[in-house]
Amino acid sequence: MRRSKTEQVGDIVRLFMRQEGLETPYNQYRLINSWEEVMGQGIARFTGEMFIKNQTLFVKITSPVVKNDLMMARQSIVKKLNDAVGSQVIAEIRFT
Repeated sequence: MRRSKTEQVGDIVRLFMRQEGLETPYNQYRLINSWEEVMGQGIARFTGEMFIKNQTLFVKITSPVVKNDLMMARQSIVKKLNDAVGSQVIAEIRFT
């Protein structure tokens, strides 16, 4: 006997998260946690608190030199972080 309406568990979980409004907060959490992996330990060492508000990632950088270098590469960093999550989570990044 074959089942005609089978679905994968991953698809069901994603649908549930989307319906309950949990997909966006989960993707934001994943994006912030992927910072060290995407940027490397050298940059992560100078990184303070991070949060997302209105599709903008705010990152506290403790070194002025590193902050200046990162500001020059903002667009590529946004793309790399969104690619790491697999979704369009942020549209802009601001370094403070």
